[in-house]
Amino acid sequence: MNLLLLGRGKTGSLVAEVATHRGHEVRVLEAEENPGGSALTSDLLRVIDVVIDFTTPDAVLPNIKACVRAKKNMVVGTTGWHSDLPTIRQLVDEARIGFLYGANFSIGVNLFYDVVHTGATALRHQYSGQIFERHHANKKDAPSGTAAELQRLIRDVTAADVEITSFREGDVVGMHELVLDSPNDTIYLCHDAKSRRGFAEGAVKAAEWLAGKNGFFNFRDVWQQF
Repeated sequence: MNLLLLGRGKTGSLVAEVATHRGHEVRVLEAEENPGGSALTSDLLRVIDVVIDFTTPDAVLPNIKACVRAKKNMVVGTTGWHSDLPTIRQLVDEARIGFLYGANFSIGVNLFYDVVHTGATALRHQYSGQIFERHHANKKDAPSGTAAELQRLIRDVTAADVEITSFREGDVVGMHELVLDSPNDTIYLCHDAKSRRGFAEGAVKAAEWLAGKNGFFNFRDVWQQF
């Protein structure tokens, strides 16, 4: 496939590496080349099969809208914009393109979501809960999209709003923990990423899966189909 990668940060660079290793042609647009999504013209995107976005919360929405106008399928790994999901979904549905987003593209994290979904039932049995998340000092959104997804999963199970505590320090790849505490015991559920490669591999597999499809998809709902 011909892939266009938006953003060459730490994860974006790995996405390009993984995609090339898997036999895809990759073009990269860095932030200074694409202010406000202005470089994402129909001419540029004509030969692109899927656009992959790993940019920043303030850049991603213009990028999405430009790709929708060009009717180009898109995988979005950037977080910090999910309050706009209803609007973006409407645009995607009207354009009849394929759009896949995720709070986290790691297979391990998505397995962790299932564990937390089960563990959240403890809140019905005199347990209290708290979410802790740690990321590198330069991460711009807090809480992380993954922590917000964990919070939403717990709310779906128990209707409880569990507090999130965020830490930004050093070069931490990403650690998420749910602590469930009762008078009798404490349960610790934790996912600690060793590298960003898991995110990159998931994003490339998502692009491969999305090629030629129409619809609005959450990575958490489709990763087991890869």
